[in-house]
Amino acid sequence: MNYYMDIVIKPDAEMRENVLLNKVYSKFHKALFALNSTAIGVSFPQYKVMLGNVLRIHGAEQKLTELQTTSWLGGLIGYCDVSPIQVISSKVSYRTISRKQSNMTEAKLRRLVKRGSIAQDEIKRYKAKIFQQGMDNAYLELESTSTKHKHRRYIQFGELQDTPIIGDFDSFGLSKTTTIPWF
Repeated sequence: MNYYMDIVIKPDAEMRENVLLNKVYSKFHKALFALNSTAIGVSFPQYKVMLGNVLRIHGAEQKLTELQTTSWLGGLIGYCDVSPIQVISSKVSYRTISRKQSNMTEAKLRRLVKRGSIAQDEIKRYKAKIFQQGMDNAYLELESTSTKHKHRRYIQFGELQDTPIIGDFDSFGLSKTTTIPWF
């Protein structure tokens, strides 16, 4: 993973930054899925409280070239500045970027109620725990192409490390164990 390219989101009056980032990331996910790629990772170098306006895509030069040839951004290309594929400096840190999931959700509560696994008097306590547990991580709001349901994909940033950990990424460009260069 010696190369990267940046997708800089250019919001305007019609499209806010976070809406554009969600749409670009959805297209990125679809492209990775179509390519059946586990060798491309993603980072958000402008991350502070929000994910920012830059989607940085990491991988081998061949894999990034393959991604580019699919024209995966489609009509969103007008809202983005896409950098050329560039070599990553040798003086970088590394970190994991992964999905963070809550183990207590409204959907899980509905399934527990439907199965009869939770008593009626326990439902309020469960809802209170959901509220207390709240997720304050930055997130992307994605829409399923099959069901059209919207869901949030919370992003967790691992600690900075001096050495990379090699491995595979999921079809969202994320991994709990594989690191990406952070610069």
